[in-house]
Amino acid sequence: MIQPRSRLALPLLILAALASAALVLYAVGSWALAAGFGATILTVATLLAWYRHLYPPQLSDREAIPDWTVARAAADASSMAIAVTDRAGRLVCASDLFGEWFPGYPTPPAVTADTALVESLSAAARAAWRDGDARHEGMVQGALRLDVDIARTGRTEDYLLWRFTPVRQPSALDDVHRFLTGEAGRQLGEAGIMAAMIGGEGRIRAANGAFLLRAAGRIDANITGRDFAAHMRVDDKGRLFLAREEQGGLPLRLLQVPLKRAAQPNGAQASAQDGPMLLLLIDEPAGGGGTSALSYIETLLSLLPFGLAMADRDGRVLFLNNAFARAAGLKPGEKPSYPGDLVVREDQAAVADAVRRFAVGPQMSGDIAVRMRDQPDESTALSLAGVRGLGEAAVLLSLKDNSEESKLKRQVAQATKMQAIGQLAGGVAHDFNNILTAIIGHCDLMLMRHTPGDSDYDDIQQVKSNSNRAAGLTRQLLAFSRQQTLRPQILQLPDIVADVSTLLKRLLGENVKLDVTHGRNLGAVRADPGQMEQVIVNLAVNARDAMPEGGTLHIQTYAVPAVKVREMRQQILPAGDYSALRVSDTGLGIPPDILAKIFEPFFTTKELGKGTGLGLSTVYGIVKQSGGYIFAESELGRGASFVIYLPVYAGADAEQQPVAMPAPAPRAETWGTGTILLVEDEDMVRAVAERALTRQGYKVLTANDGEQGLEVLAGPEKIDLLISDVVMPNMDGPAMVARARHAYPDLPVLFMSGYAEEQLRKSIDIANVAFLPKPFSVSQLAEAARDALATRPVAG
Repeated sequence: MIQPRSRLALPLLILAALASAALVLYAVGSWALAAGFGATILTVATLLAWYRHLYPPQLSDREAIPDWTVARAAADASSMAIAVTDRAGRLVCASDLFGEWFPGYPTPPAVTADTALVESLSAAARAAWRDGDARHEGMVQGALRLDVDIARTGRTEDYLLWRFTPVRQPSALDDVHRFLTGEAGRQLGEAGIMAAMIGGEGRIRAANGAFLLRAAGRIDANITGRDFAAHMRVDDKGRLFLAREEQGGLPLRLLQVPLKRAAQPNGAQASAQDGPMLLLLIDEPAGGGGTSALSYIETLLSLLPFGLAMADRDGRVLFLNNAFARAAGLKPGEKPSYPGDLVVREDQAAVADAVRRFAVGPQMSGDIAVRMRDQPDESTALSLAGVRGLGEAAVLLSLKDNSEESKLKRQVAQATKMQAIGQLAGGVAHDFNNILTAIIGHCDLMLMRHTPGDSDYDDIQQVKSNSNRAAGLTRQLLAFSRQQTLRPQILQLPDIVADVSTLLKRLLGENVKLDVTHGRNLGAVRADPGQMEQVIVNLAVNARDAMPEGGTLHIQTYAVPAVKVREMRQQILPAGDYSALRVSDTGLGIPPDILAKIFEPFFTTKELGKGTGLGLSTVYGIVKQSGGYIFAESELGRGASFVIYLPVYAGADAEQQPVAMPAPAPRAETWGTGTILLVEDEDMVRAVAERALTRQGYKVLTANDGEQGLEVLAGPEKIDLLISDVVMPNMDGPAMVARARHAYPDLPVLFMSGYAEEQLRKSIDIANVAFLPKPFSVSQLAEAARDALATRPVAG
């Protein structure tokens, strides 16, 4: 549409050109000069107009403000919760569904009280600002499980778009659908049983071939979405028939099995009475006797994979199928007299009352929460439905086999607990490393003033020896918390087992036999060979201690392709190709109540003074930091097995041979000259490092944090080497070095930290930077300073 100003532009332009030409003609008196001047004005104006068409002016700040009402309307039309935050972290727009799932409209990432989850979402947000998008999977919000997608958006990419999408959980409806349309549904049809699943609205969702053939005339008929009642008819005697069979059909007996619907996105749960149903139809036996019908129904229920049982009006159990027995934890051949015998004492009265209510009156169905006798700490849903016309049977009971679900819950809870313990262990190890640095450093300084034979020399050596033992414990804590420094290589698990086999034979002794077998076609893995050897040794030593009378230690390596992983249906282990290492023994086994705690640090069943409780926790940390998974299996009296799954390395260098580590060069003199700036927030560490470097001949300037360090750098003293802690208050080491490098691009830097280099790799990924882990001795600090100074460019 042409704007009014655009319509007036051309006449005004021509008028301006004529007026300009007239002025030139009046002043000069030349028609040619006046015409040329007017034509020039028209040409320049035309070019300016064309330039504005090609490069339109930028919108003003007022015009660039987004219309959030339109964005919110679009968000409300989707099935996900959507929020938008700006650079300042403010919530500028959110959908109504976001307010329903997160009451009060909290500003992402602070949408939950779970501190660890908020930190994970914050990390994902930072990644989205940096990379453009990020994702966090498996966020739990009430009854919901959500995937969070974060994307940088906007005209100038100054907003974050948060999308919370519910993850659809598999339900009983999916199982029934697969059952009816698969081989089991065909076998039901061959037995003369028609089966269909209908929704709460009465429409058909799935059916087996027998129902399709008799109700629609074709086994491949598509009747999904049609009204189930339209395929049935009832005569004047109340008997049920298929509508298509008209007068020649046989009367049918209908059995209804209520199916529990999945939770709605808002967390609500529909009642079983108006929910989906599994309908089973069989021809009425001759004579229509209830007893024969009940026998026929029992045969039918025994074929179904769902836990089903029947009880009479007095609550006595008449029948239960194998799936119900497994879900109830019954032994083979065991049959309870009453449903209440399956639950704990406190729930028996509630179960008996529910059975009586559903046995009389109108047909209805519902659920009650009970605690099973063999699992008193977990609630289970017991579904009940009243049935009529089956002789003595009056109530149909359904119990879901949730053993796998309970196992998954325990695994998730254990993984969450291990993560929290790991974070705590890593923090403790960091602080402890600072203390040990000061103790070991002061011991070294005192040893410089004493010689062997002095009265204090042996005492100082003892203190240093115990400090080094404590440093070993912190390294194990860092291994458990997945914060140690790894040197990964491309390797084969059989090669690692072969390298450590000789050592294992000496460790195991004469009473324990070592049996090693290797599978074929194992893929290469990427791991630290030294750490993997420590894993095998720790597991072997534990197995030896579990076999005091002797036995056999089996070590097996084998390939686990992705197809096999899917067949395992292991929720914790993602689908993929793995190389597995299994270490098994024939010892005493691990009790179930201890099995869930074995990877926790300082947990041990050995006698006092015979174990630190860090062996298996170290194994756990090394495996997890290498990207693998470890599972423990045990049965009392039949030994224990530890299975490690390491993902097959698929990089371009997967076929390369491990590179042999060169022998360390002999150490040169550690005395030196120059000025060193030492930045450390811990007073005790700063003091001992300053004294150690001063004794080596250096001039040392100190600072408490990064800001003070920059002030010293800006002073008159020329700094030859910067030694800094990584994690400090106010301004940390990497931030200080990044600013210092603008003015001093060639300044060598030596970082030191109680955290592992691997954990700090992203923050200290700066050119010409060395790293020294805490705790360190005086000689190690001197050598690190000498090597860092050697990287200075030669003037010249």
